[in-house]
Amino acid sequence: MRFFPPGAEKVLRKFTSGEAAKLLGVSDGYLRQIALAGEGPTTEVTPTGRRLYALSDIHALRDHLGRSPRRKPGEHLQVVAVANFKGGSGKTTTTAHLAQYLALQGYRVLAIDLDPQASLTSLLGLQPEFDVGPGESLYGAIRYEEPLPLRDVIRKTYFAGLDLIPGQLELMEFEHDTPRALLRQPGIPFYARFAQALSTVEADYDVVVADCPPQLGFLTLSALSAASGLIVTVHPAMLDVASMSQFLQMMSDLMAVVRNAGGRARFDFLRYLITRFEPHDGPQAQMAGFLRTIFQDRVLAATMLKTTVVSDAGLTKQTAYEIARTDVHRQSYDRALESLDAVNYEVVDLIRSAWGRPS
Repeated sequence: MRFFPPGAEKVLRKFTSGEAAKLLGVSDGYLRQIALAGEGPTTEVTPTGRRLYALSDIHALRDHLGRSPRRKPGEHLQVVAVANFKGGSGKTTTTAHLAQYLALQGYRVLAIDLDPQASLTSLLGLQPEFDVGPGESLYGAIRYEEPLPLRDVIRKTYFAGLDLIPGQLELMEFEHDTPRALLRQPGIPFYARFAQALSTVEADYDVVVADCPPQLGFLTLSALSAASGLIVTVHPAMLDVASMSQFLQMMSDLMAVVRNAGGRARFDFLRYLITRFEPHDGPQAQMAGFLRTIFQDRVLAATMLKTTVVSDAGLTKQTAYEIARTDVHRQSYDRALESLDAVNYEVVDLIRSAWGRPS
């Protein structure tokens, strides 16, 4: 209650001109010229003369410069599911950083928390116990009786360009309701409910990122049926890889059943992401090499390194993209951001390729 009072609202820090210029793909000097010419949004100027940019200012400047990456007519909504069987594989961390990276780059993003534990919801500024009531998670929009319009459960976040459908314990109700619905067999089947709900807001977003629960239940299957891309997170340890093997076998069997029932089961891309990786750990390096031998180019070239920067940021329910370089050890910060940016850049490149854009 002292550190995270229920009435508190999360805000995003402002960015320096150097950070803003990097996000826009221009030089700091050019950004200064735009400001001096009175073009673009009015930004905050500190007493020392430094300009600070809100993320909304950066989006406005990107539009002013004609550099918006938003999808064009004919490019389909990308729905990226992040999944694995095993807890602790870095799904939520991956989802949160991917969603924020996409928003920082100027895409219109919807993050969906499908995990009843609601860790993604907590990271993105809501406290599930206080801020998310009955019917205010995805369950409210895909339940079998009196579903709500999906738009009614979408929340704006403090991160301009990033909206959220929060998670909550009631998501488990979908797992309990579906067997009864299968016996009745009326209406939209469980595997199509997620995709059908998304279709009502499709025009509002470029990319949807879904954090799946650590189980292959009806929620995860419905997300996989709606997904155009799948990221499977895996920690490079023998037990985790063995667990992933079981996940893949079960997913294959269940998705075959969904496909035979008329469900969609096609991905523009499927990639494995090595998470919590310590390059100097011999056994981990061996397992990473083993994965690359088996899956080859389906394993992302970049890895998500294990870093204290992400852990330290998590203490205050933040991500590495939210904290400032001055808040932590600078070399550790640079190393963490380099790893995260490399992973997310690869995913964005896959999304652009699915749209038929050049790399």
